[in-house]
Amino acid sequence: MRIYISGKMSGSEQNAVMEKFDRARRELEEAEHEVLTPTSLPQEEAYPTLSHQDYMHVCCAVIDICDAVYMLKDWKSSRKAREELQYAQNWKKKIFYEDRSTIEE
Repeated sequence: MRIYISGKMSGSEQNAVMEKFDRARRELEEAEHEVLTPTSLPQEEAYPTLSHQDYMHVCCAVIDICDAVYMLKDWKSSRKAREELQYAQNWKKKIFYEDRSTIEE
């Protein structure tokens, strides 16, 4: 299954952000999933002319090619992650939560 990881990226130290996404990616890859993360995309801060909505178009395009979205524990405190979850739900993607063992379809 191809899975997109979603979670809070801003407001935290960059190394901590990379580590939590990398940890989740490794765990999912060990379970033999193909994993895509927003940390591998060009970051908003590096492209000041991109609006939040522009960046969301990029993230949503990645979600489009995935079967599921994996929500990190801190997703509720991220506007972008909440928007990604809503988008994935609208397109009937499977939703996994780091802090739950259930899958929402």
